[in-house]
Amino acid sequence: MAGHSKFKNIMYRKGAQDAKRAKQFTKIGRELTVAARVGDDPNFNAALRSAIATAKAANMPKDRIDRAIKRGAGGEDGTIYDEISYEGYGPGGVALMVDALTDNRNRTAAEVRATFNKHGGNLGESGSVAFQFDKVGAISYPADAAGAEEMFEAALEAGAEDVESSASGHEITTAVEDFAAVSEALEQKFGPAESADLTWKPQNTVEVDEDKARTLMNLIEALEDSDDVQSVASNLEISDDIMERLSA
Repeated sequence: MAGHSKFKNIMYRKGAQDAKRAKQFTKIGRELTVAARVGDDPNFNAALRSAIATAKAANMPKDRIDRAIKRGAGGEDGTIYDEISYEGYGPGGVALMVDALTDNRNRTAAEVRATFNKHGGNLGESGSVAFQFDKVGAISYPADAAGAEEMFEAALEAGAEDVESSASGHEITTAVEDFAAVSEALEQKFGPAESADLTWKPQNTVEVDEDKARTLMNLIEALEDSDDVQSVASNLEISDDIMERLSA
């Protein structure tokens, strides 16, 4: 369960979301509200437990979390949202999974398709990409949060499936059903995570040159900018030197 991985490289866009905190909170709030409609007790609502774990990792204020849950449990927000996953390919054959919560399927599908087309990609049919990914819980901690062995043992004891430690940090992977419990256990021991959410983890990665990497980064950013899109995952692999140049 230990060793170096490129999962952090693949999830590089998460850092950029810090600059979009308000929009991020809005999206998490929508997720909390939708989950709370089934019930406002996280002990009996796995989706709500997962959403709360994501909100805490994003440092969402507790009062805002509580308000979002109350809106859903009390039926104050009458909007009906559908959960949809879109699948497609970007330049270089890179596969992308786009998760959305929308109150208008036609609008969101049109926006996602237009974004793919604008950035040299193609929106695919259902099932055309998903087989290349596994849905998992992903939790990130900075390298100085704990030693590799200590993080490994704590995550394993909490029920994690995989721990990958490197100089850039610790990446913990969980089964979807164990995500909330592992997040809570690690938070009690090491404090809040850098990030924690349910995501699509690629089974294999695709490395591209600098030009395609730049186009793909723009595509991912444009998709994330949509109010309806909750998250974007890809099997994109970018070498450290190219990423450094693109991030400059």
